[in-house]
Amino acid sequence: MTDLFDIREEVILITGASQGLGRQFARLLAGRGASVVLAARQIGKLQALEAEICEAGGRAVAVQMDVTDTASIAAALDAAEQKAGPVTVLINNAGIAIEKLAIAQTEADWDAVIGANLKGAYFAATEVARRMIARGQGGNVVNIASVLGLGVLKAVSPYAISKAGIIQATRALALELAPNGIRVNALAPGYIDTDINRDFWLTPAGERLTKKIPQRRVGQESDLDGAILLLASKASAYMTGSTITVDGGFLLN
Repeated sequence: MTDLFDIREEVILITGASQGLGRQFARLLAGRGASVVLAARQIGKLQALEAEICEAGGRAVAVQMDVTDTASIAAALDAAEQKAGPVTVLINNAGIAIEKLAIAQTEADWDAVIGANLKGAYFAATEVARRMIARGQGGNVVNIASVLGLGVLKAVSPYAISKAGIIQATRALALELAPNGIRVNALAPGYIDTDINRDFWLTPAGERLTKKIPQRRVGQESDLDGAILLLASKASAYMTGSTITVDGGFLLN
């Protein structure tokens, strides 16, 4: 019987792969046999992850990419194709957040968040899509959104706006690219415990936020494994324009 989750023939490029969820996605997908292209600005961290994956028997290559720079996106894809072959799956994971109330957010804050989270994902997707169309072989784009693209909290307004944009970009690109055999879906994680935010969950504010989650716990990076494998594989062949939430029920409140 065909394994719909078999990704051994896929070349999967992951942006923001140097840490956090991107690193977890890379380890998971490489462990399932995919060839992974690790993309981010911090090439040193990427090379360390590349070595780790290859030492474990996986296939990985590192390419430097700044998603806020369209020339950098194109150059990184050129390098990826030379090292690993044509990219068949893009996981748009790179992003940042700046925590301030809206009245304290500066134009520079706005430009940084929207540039990395929304502009970067959009132009990475369109650059990859052009190459997929030229090859005539279809492909797959997975955008990492957030529950804050569907709901809101204080002090992260540009981030929430950018992730709402990602969800609508997913739908718009899915509609346009479907005739070319390219699927575009989104994963919207809830609150996930990562290296970046781990200390926060031990604070009173973190404990209060955890209590708002119906499952009464913060997600682990591995809680996204099933959803990302679904979206990255042919198991989601009849899905496009969809957004999957993995949030412990957070949006039920």
